[in-house]
Amino acid sequence: MKVLIVEDEKPLSDSISNYLKQEGYICEIALNFDQADRKISGCNYDCIVLDIGLPDGNGLNLIKTLKENKMNDGVLILSAKNSIEDKIKGLEIGADDYLTKPFHLAELNARIKSIFRRRNLSGNNEIVFNEIKINTDEKQVYVNDKTLTLTRKEYELALFFVSNKNRVLTKESIVEHLWGDNVVMADSFEFVYTHIKNLRKKILEFGGSDYIKTVYGLGYKFSDQ
Repeated sequence: MKVLIVEDEKPLSDSISNYLKQEGYICEIALNFDQADRKISGCNYDCIVLDIGLPDGNGLNLIKTLKENKMNDGVLILSAKNSIEDKIKGLEIGADDYLTKPFHLAELNARIKSIFRRRNLSGNNEIVFNEIKINTDEKQVYVNDKTLTLTRKEYELALFFVSNKNRVLTKESIVEHLWGDNVVMADSFEFVYTHIKNLRKKILEFGGSDYIKTVYGLGYKFSDQ
């Protein structure tokens, strides 16, 4: 899962990032409104953890930008204000949830997971596609009720594919979603092909069908059509 942390207090943003990375997230940080605006314009995120009290702009305007551009990123507002007006305004313009500082990192993690389930899994912790089942709490992929032994990136790739079934995913979007700022966008995406090849092989070994289709010149599509 890919998360953008928009928080101007660097010790807090680092603390959130370090905790979520230990939980298996891909994390990026924006320390002000301008950085966040540029990141949101260039990438998609499963969830944006957004402090609305930024030094150079109101975080609520970032939510308005997301909605105006019909972007589907989840939004969890952070605020030091325990104001019902701020909470209502944020939710009315499109935020998914609201958390008041100070908070426990475990609760933040639980709320991010809840947003992902509501947006991608109809509120469940499982997503099923024919003989393939993914449990997001266990971080496990099953084929014909047998557990696949996957690396973390292979699991994330499987979840990304199944969550976006029947959609063409470019190699660039796969890299951005699974590696974020941790990889340099190079001309060669051979490492992406290697992960896809390994995932396909493991699904086939357990009796699954080959749903990963190459869309020449564009990328890949996970589909049974």
